[in-house]
Order: sequence, then C-alpha cells, then structure tokens
Amino acid sequence: MKVGRQTTDGGRQLGRRTTDGSRRRLPSVVCRPMLMFWAAIFVSACGPSLSNADMRAWTPEFEFRIASDVVPPQALEQIHYTITVRDNKTHEPIANGQGRIFATNADGHSINDGFKYGPEVGVYHATLMFITAGDWAMNVQFRRDSTKALQKPDNDWRQTVLVAAEPGSSKP
Repeated sequence: MKVGRQTTDGGRQLGRRTTDGSRRRLPSVVCRPMLMFWAAIFVSACGPSLSNADMRAWTPEFEFRIASDVVPPQALEQIHYTITVRDNKTHEPIANGQGRIFATNADGHSINDGFKYGPEVGVYHATLMFITAGDWAMNVQFRRDSTKALQKPDNDWRQTVLVAAEPGSSKP
C-alpha cells in the first residue's frame, strides 16, 4: 500500500490516506511527544501558582521572602505580610527568631510591626497600615535570638500605596 497525499476537508485535517482509500494512523513516534507536550502544559496550568509580587532580600546570614495579601496596598487598610526566613548557607528555615518590617515615606512618617512566629516553620507574620498614599521605602530586620544583632538587607524596596477609598464606596 502506497501512502498518498494528506487531504483536508473544510480546513480540517483528515490524516493520511492510502491509495486504496483507507485511513492510516500516525506513528506513535509522532503522537507520544505531542501527547506529552500537552500533558505538561495541562499539569503546569493546574499546579500551584507562585506569586509574582513576592519580594526577596538577603543579608550575609539570612534569605527573606516577603509576600503581602494585597498588591498594591491602599492607604488606611491593614496589610498582612508573610515573611519566610531561611539560613543563607544551608537554606534551612529559621525558627523562633525575632524581627520586624518597617516603612518610611517621603514626609518622614514611619510605621513598623514586629514578627509573630508560625504556625509554619520559618514563617513569620506582620501587619502594617499605611497612613498616606504614595511611595514608601520598606525593609526588614531579623536576628536568630536576642543575643545576636539585628541584620537588615542593604537595599530598601519601594512600595507604592494607593489613595484610600472614600467611606461608603468600594473604589478609591
């Protein structure tokens, strides 16, 4: 049986037809990689998503991953921060440490909150309320215990805070 040319019907591919008119299946060498490609796309789409808004920072001893529940935040609303702290060399989570998150705006107003530990290992929680809209310089400080000095990443990050919503409205 000789393989003829591929035929189409209204733009839809019917597959390869043999000279006697019967249809020939595509070899598994072609189908298997295509099936694996689409399976990988499906699995990655259904997997856990990572937040692109997470902030990362480092000191010589610690690695920080800082995430907030609202991005960008609005003024006069409480924003919950989740801070994951790991040892920079071993990448092990740091349990029962002490730290704080803080922010300062261009007018010199400062806010801060101490870390509350848990329940996950190496994860700390803090809450900030920005009092004005605009850009805020933010950073964290952390230490393993009270006998160590607080360590702070070298560079602050900038957080833009939106104008507060009017009372009784759902939009700023």
